Amino acid sequence: MARPARRPASRAARPGRAPDAAADPARAAAYEVVHAVHADGAFTNHALPAALRRHGLTGRDAAFATELAAGTVRRRGLYDAVLAACLDRPLERVDPPVLDALRLGVHQLLGMRVPPHAAVGTTVDLVRQQVHRGAAGFANAVLRRVAADDLDAWVARLAPDAADDPLGHAAFVHAHPQWVVEALAEALTRDGRGEEDLAALLEADNTPARVTLVARPGLADLDELVAAGAEPTGVSPYAAVLPGGDPGDVPAVREGRAGVQDEGSQLVTLALAEAPLDGRDEAWLDLCAGPGGKAALLGALARQRGARLVANELQEHRADLVRSAVRPLGDVVTVVCGDGTRPTWEAGTFDRVLLDAPCTGLGALRRRAEARWRRTPDDLADLVRLQERLLDVALDSVRPGGVVAYVTCSPVLAETADVVAGAVERYDDVELEGVRQLWPHVDGTDAMYVALLRRV
Repeated sequence: MARPARRPASRAARPGRAPDAAADPARAAAYEVVHAVHADGAFTNHALPAALRRHGLTGRDAAFATELAAGTVRRRGLYDAVLAACLDRPLERVDPPVLDALRLGVHQLLGMRVPPHAAVGTTVDLVRQQVHRGAAGFANAVLRRVAADDLDAWVARLAPDAADDPLGHAAFVHAHPQWVVEALAEALTRDGRGEEDLAALLEADNTPARVTLVARPGLADLDELVAAGAEPTGVSPYAAVLPGGDPGDVPAVREGRAGVQDEGSQLVTLALAEAPLDGRDEAWLDLCAGPGGKAALLGALARQRGARLVANELQEHRADLVRSAVRPLGDVVTVVCGDGTRPTWEAGTFDRVLLDAPCTGLGALRRRAEARWRRTPDDLADLVRLQERLLDVALDSVRPGGVVAYVTCSPVLAETADVVAGAVERYDDVELEGVRQLWPHVDGTDAMYVALLRRV
C-alpha cells in the first residue's frame, strides 16, 4: 500500500472549525472528538457536548456520535492492535489524523452494528472530506482488511493465550493496559472477590455509566426528580437515575438544587456525614473540594444540622466550580482557594474532614474513556506521595474524637489500603473504623473507596 502524503495534525478537523457540509454530521462530530482527545489532550466527556452542538445533533444522531467517539477512545488499544496487523508499516508511521479516522472505522466494524460496506464507505468519505483526499485509498484498503474478520476472529488471532497469560488475554479482550488489569485484579482479590469478577469489572468499565442525579437535601427531594422522569435507585436516599434526556432540562438541576453525581460519590460522602460523633459537630472540611459535587451534598447536610463547611480547592478555576455548586446553600459553605498540603487553619479545628484525594481515577473508567490510556505506573507513584501528605493534613485538621473520610475514585491498593495503613502506622492516636470498596459490576457505581479514620 502506498503511504499517504503526510499532513500536519493541525489541519485536520478540530473543535472550533466549521463543519464540512459534505461530511456525515454524526461521524464528523465523532472524528472531531477523537482527534481532540488524541492530539490535544481533551477529555471525551468535555469535547462531546460542544461537538454535538456544533453539528446540530440530537436524538439518535447524537447517541450514534456519542457511542462512536467514546467507544473508539475506550477500546483504542484493541483497535490499534487490529490496525497494526493490517498495515505494512509501524502504527506510529500513520499520520495521526488518518489513524484517528481509521479507529472510528474499526469501531464501526467490530464494536457497533454498522454494516461493513457502510462502515468502510463512510469512513473513507470522512478521510477524504475531513482529513486528506489522498489518504482515502489507503483508508479503504486498510479497513477492507479489518472487515475480513469479525471481532471474535481478531481476538483469536491476536490476543495472548488465556491459559498461559490470563491477565494479558483479559487486557487485550477488554481494551485495558495490562498494568491496569493487574492492579484491578489485585484489588479484587484483596476485597475477597473471585477470578470471574475481573472480566465482569472490565466489561463494566466499557459500559457507559447511567446518568445519576442527587437531590440535595433541604433544597430538593426525590419526589421532584421522579416527577421529572428520574427513577430512585433505592440505595442512596438522594439518588435517582435519569433514563434519558438532558439533565439540564430538569428544573432542580438547572437551578442548582440537584445535580449530576454518581451514586458512589454520594455514598462515600454520606459515610462521613453519618459517622457517629461525641460532642461538638459544627465545623466540617472538604480538603480537596473541586469540582464541587461532594461539597454541595456535604454542605446541604451540614446546613440541616446547623454546621458549617469549609471547601478548600487548590486551583482557582476549580474553586469557581465549587462556588457555583454550593451557591444555593448561601453562606453555609466557605470556599477557600489554597494548597491542601499547607493549611491556613489551626490543627484540630474540624469535627469532620472529607479528603477526596487526587488519584489515578481508575475506578471511573466508565465515565473517562481516555483515562486508561493516559495513566502510567509513574503517575501512581507521584500520586501516592501526594495522597499521604494530604491524609496527614486531614488527620492533623480534625479534633480528637473527630472523623476523617479518606476517599478515592480508584480501587488500586497503592492508593487505598496501603495509604490508609501507612497513616495508621504513623499516628498512634488514629483508629481505622471502617472501609468500603464499591464496584461498577457489583454496585452499579464507580469503584469508589472510602476509609473512616478517627482521632482518639
